[in-house]
Amino acid sequence: MRTIRIHVDQPLAPGQEITLPSQAGEHVARVLRMQAGDPVVLFAGDTAEEFDATLHSVGKREVVALVGECRALANESPLSLTLAQGVARGEKMDLIVQKASELGITRIVPLITERSEVKLDAARAEKRLLHWRAVAASACEQSGRAVVPVIEPAVALNAWLGSLGDGGPMRLALLPEGDKRPSELGLTGSAIIAIGPEGGFGERDRTALAQAAFTGLKLGPRILRTETAGLAAIAMLQALFGDV
Repeated sequence: MRTIRIHVDQPLAPGQEITLPSQAGEHVARVLRMQAGDPVVLFAGDTAEEFDATLHSVGKREVVALVGECRALANESPLSLTLAQGVARGEKMDLIVQKASELGITRIVPLITERSEVKLDAARAEKRLLHWRAVAASACEQSGRAVVPVIEPAVALNAWLGSLGDGGPMRLALLPEGDKRPSELGLTGSAIIAIGPEGGFGERDRTALAQAAFTGLKLGPRILRTETAGLAAIAMLQALFGDV
């Protein structure tokens, strides 16, 4: 029987009784048809720990679990990667968030850039942020991670660059004319990978990235779609310098 892992966005402790989030509770009760006494695994998302738990009661309106033993995990990458992703249309962004989470990303920053086609007012931006965070949590449930990547609110490229300050992680921007290949980086510790939206970074974006000390990164001779580029870069860096 496969392990059912559930993200619970609150602190967990052995002996605690906790009501599962409504969507998770409905899935456990109606889809999986689990019963009181069945085992699940819970994780809070902020530390590399998960908890064995047992379903205490399964009702139509709520499912309650009894938290058991804590277990430390060792499946977080030693490489801390931030994906600064130009917001892509529709399900493309969901795919990027999901697969980046599976590949071990630490943080995702959705960027509004010169060529962004997605327009987000305040209400829609908040709705999309909550959705992307749920996608990341679900990807961690599936992939065995206990630390859910941080998904930041969407931000304009220039405002984000201005917030970075000096120093910090290696800064990389995926560009077809980039002069560095992944194997040439000598990366240790952490890095930021900036990816343009559909159509790539515009000229003003490229100038701003260069002024913020971003190095142009080139993955190969072919032009990659925005939903491919970041994932390919993460996989390569994880294979070269991380734990893949």
